[in-house]
Order: sequence, then C-alpha cells, then structure tokens
Amino acid sequence: MVRHITAETLRIWLTENRPVTVIDVRSDEDRRQWAIPGSIHINAYEDLQAGRRSALSAAKLPADRPIVTVCNFGGMSEKAAEELSRRGLEVFSLAGGMKAWSLAWNTAELRLGQAVITQVRRAGKGCLSYLISCEGEAVVIDASLSPDVYRSIAERLAVRIRSVLDTHIHADHLSRSKQLAEAAGAELLLPAQERVKFPFRPLKPGDVLQVGSLKIEAIPTPGHTLESMCFLVQAGALLTGDTLFTNSVGRPDLHAQVEPAQLRAALLYRSLNQLFALGSNLFVLPGHTSSPPAFDGVPIGDRLGVVAAHLRDWLRSEPAFVERVLSRIPPAPPNFHRIVELNESGELPPEDATELEAGANRCAVG
Repeated sequence: MVRHITAETLRIWLTENRPVTVIDVRSDEDRRQWAIPGSIHINAYEDLQAGRRSALSAAKLPADRPIVTVCNFGGMSEKAAEELSRRGLEVFSLAGGMKAWSLAWNTAELRLGQAVITQVRRAGKGCLSYLISCEGEAVVIDASLSPDVYRSIAERLAVRIRSVLDTHIHADHLSRSKQLAEAAGAELLLPAQERVKFPFRPLKPGDVLQVGSLKIEAIPTPGHTLESMCFLVQAGALLTGDTLFTNSVGRPDLHAQVEPAQLRAALLYRSLNQLFALGSNLFVLPGHTSSPPAFDGVPIGDRLGVVAAHLRDWLRSEPAFVERVLSRIPPAPPNFHRIVELNESGELPPEDATELEAGANRCAVG
C-alpha cells in the first residue's frame, strides 16, 4: 500500500531542515510553472500514465532518507511511490500534489532596530506577505494565507495584530486580509478606492501607520493598479507590493483595455521614478517572487539602488518604458476575473480555493 504525506507535514520537514528527497515526476511544462524548492525533476509522467514500470528505474536515489514523490494532483505520484517502494526505499506520495502544496509557506526575518519584519512566503505560489512588529504591536500586509498562520506568528513573537492592510486589490490570489482583521480584532485598511464593497479605513497619500514606535508611510504608486500603494518603513525598508520586484516591474494590463493599459504603464513609469528617489539603501521587499521561495530563512529582497541599476535601461524614457512593458506582458493569471470579483466583494469562495488559485503568479513583467 502507498504511504502518503500531507503538504503541511512536508512543509514542516523542510522548515526543520530534515533530510528528505523530493522527486517531481511531472512533465517539463508543468515543472516550469512552479515547483517545490530543492526538488529533483524526473520527467516520468507519460511513462507512469502508460503503466511503464521502468519509468524511474535509472534514478539514483539515496536510501538513507525518506523520499516524497510529487505530481499535479497526487495520482501519478502514487504510481511513482509504488515503483520506488519496490526497491526497498522509504517513499511517500504527496497527497493532493502541487494543488495541495499551493498553500505551503515558510518565513524569513529582517531586523531593523527594534522592528522585526517577518516575510511570510507562500512557497506554493510565490506570494509574499509581511508581519511587521515593534514593541508588542504588529501590522500585516497582503495576507494571502489562512488567518491562523499570521496569528501563530504573532503569538510566537508575543505581539498583537492591530492593523491589516493590502497594497492593492489582488488578481492572482485571494486576499485573506478582511478575514484576518475580523479574526484578530484588528482594523482593516486599504488604499482609498471605490472598488471594494465592504467597510475599511481608506489610506490616503502620506498617511502614517504607527506600530509601537515604528512609523510606516503610505506612498501612492499607481500603475499595476490605479489604487496601488507602497509602504516606507521608517527603519529602512520599502514594501512595494506588485509595483516593483527585485528584477522586474508590475504588469499594468489586468482589467484594462489597450488604451488604459498604456495609461497605467505611463503611471507606473512615474511611480517607479518616485520610488527610486527615496534612497538607494532602502531594502526592497516585494509582494511576489517568480521563483519558489527556499526554506532558507533569507528574506527575498534587495537594496533599492541595486534594483534601480538593474532596471536602468527600462527607465531611459517614458515612451520606451511603456513600449517595453506592453510588449512583454505574460499570460494572465488563471481565474483572475473570479479572484478579482471575490477580492472586491470581500468573500471567500464556496468552491475549493486551492483549485481557484492553482498555478504560478503572473504579476511581473520581466
């Protein structure tokens, strides 16, 4: 009988740095979409599907640690686990496959004086959210996981979540900020706009949030969406949402026709120049990453000056920037119309959220 492992158990194993070998048996195309950090790829999907029992016979695998096989939904990984078990190896199949893994997460910390910025990395999708704490208080930005995740982190740090906010209305994942604010008894804040249909306190340009003695300033950065905001942390960090990444910029086209997309690309150009004028030593903490976040505890980010240098050719002129961005738009995130609709309503779907959010994020133009 095939033994199974849950995504949560595998997440804990990787967090604890336990010795484990993860074998991804999906096709090359599926592997390119998203993968588990540190996994080994063996393109055996078609062989397993056809019942060819020698699909993994040539694989040289360590016998001194557990092996976890992975596919999209858990079916072919069971066949892979069965085949490898015949070799006397300790093998588990990941229950639910990459669909179940989409909610896996890990964390990294950045300490700035008395402040601690905990980067909560949704390893199964690349969404990055933040719990910023100082002197017993905390704010959560861009919650994309269950409220229990953020509340457990706050409990570990012995802080109280007083505010929850989003940098913009997301299109690639369901926001859990409203649900977290309700669960934690915290205030919900969003950039001022008329898109959402539930109560919140609107953030205006220049508004300052107080977290203990730490100040966080709201900076409007329209472009990715018209309401997008970045947040300048007094101690030396810049949370950029989906406006700016470490090596790319946010896409300006979702929910926009050609002309509005051009307008939003021009706004994005101006917003980026505004950010790059803030100071090269600020540490950029983006809202997404295009690679599966490793279980290494190292924050995903870079100095603003390094990011600006990487994008220097992009920013030579506004017309050239607009043309370059619009010519490199990636495919839209899966189900983004439905996700936006739900994020504007503030409701979670009656259907399976992991199915709705499946697939890599596609918020960046590279």
